[in-house]
Amino acid sequence: MASLRIAFLGTPEFAIPTLAELIAAGHEIAAVYSQPARPRGRGQKVRPSPVQRFAEAQGLSVRTPQSLKSEEEERAFEGLRLDVAVVAAYGLLLPKAILDAPGLGCINLHPSLLPRWRGAAPIPRALLAGDGKTGVTIMQMDEGLDSGPLLLQEETPILAGDTGESLAARLAELGAKMMCEALAARAAGEITPTPQPETGVTYAEKLRRDEGALDWRLENVELERRIRAFDPKPGAWFLYKGETLRVRKAALVRPTSQAAPGTLLDDQLTVACGKGALRILELQRPGRAALKAAAFLRGHPMPAGTVLALPETEARP
Repeated sequence: MASLRIAFLGTPEFAIPTLAELIAAGHEIAAVYSQPARPRGRGQKVRPSPVQRFAEAQGLSVRTPQSLKSEEEERAFEGLRLDVAVVAAYGLLLPKAILDAPGLGCINLHPSLLPRWRGAAPIPRALLAGDGKTGVTIMQMDEGLDSGPLLLQEETPILAGDTGESLAARLAELGAKMMCEALAARAAGEITPTPQPETGVTYAEKLRRDEGALDWRLENVELERRIRAFDPKPGAWFLYKGETLRVRKAALVRPTSQAAPGTLLDDQLTVACGKGALRILELQRPGRAALKAAAFLRGHPMPAGTVLALPETEARP
C-alpha cells in the first residue's frame, strides 16, 4: 500500500501494537500525540505514558498537550499536513477542527463491537456483563462519543479465563492489523463508512475503584467476573483486619454447607456468597507480590468460620 503521512494519538500500552504496525508498514509518522506525564505505578512517580516512551525510543516526534482545544494546538495539528490521524485509546476529546484537518479525517480503533460498549472501559464492561464475544471496530470519528460510522469490524470470543489484561492484549494485536487494512482500503476508496445501527447502543463507563469491593452477598458468578474484569486495574479487593487484600484469581465452587455471605467455609479460602461459593486462588497484600492461597495462608492463617467484611461494614480505603 502507498505510504501515508500520519499523526498517531494514543496513551496506554494497548495502543503500542497499532503504532508499531504503522511503522512496520512504512507509513510516515509525522507526530505522536500522547497524554502528559502523570504519576504512575507503584510509588506514583511522574512518568511519561507507555506510548510516549515507545515513540521516543523509535526516534519519533512526541507532543503531550493538556488539551487539543486551543487555537494554537489546532493550528499546529493542521500544519502537519496529514493524510490521516490514527487514534487508539488517546483519552482526550478531539474538537471538530482536529477531526477535519487530515485529508482522510481521524480513524479510531475501539475495542468493542460498536454500538455496544461505547465509552471509556469497553473491555472490562464486556467481561462484567458476561458477554460471550467482543471484538474490534475501526471507525471514522465524528464529534460524538464513539458514534462515528464503521469502516471495519471483527469479532472474537471471550474465553472463560480472560482477564481485563489478557483480553486487552488480544484485542490490541487484532486491532493493529485491522487498522492497517482499513487505512489501505480507505486510501484506495475501497470502503465507505457505514452508519452505526441505532439499536444495541450501550455505554462503558469508566471504572471506579469502589466497584472493585467484593460484596459477598452477590452471586459467585458475578464476583468471579469482577475479579477477572478488574485485573490488573483497578483490582478486586476486600478488607481484612484493616488491610486491603486484592484477589487476583478465584474459582467457582459449589458449597457443601450453608453459611452467611462472607463466611470462610474451609481452611482453603472458600468464601460463601449470596449464591454459590468462591475459592480464592491467589491474593495480594498492598505493596507485596501476589501469592498463591496456600502460601498466603502459611503466613496469615484465615480459618474456617472467619467472616470477611462486607463493603458497608467497614470504611473503604
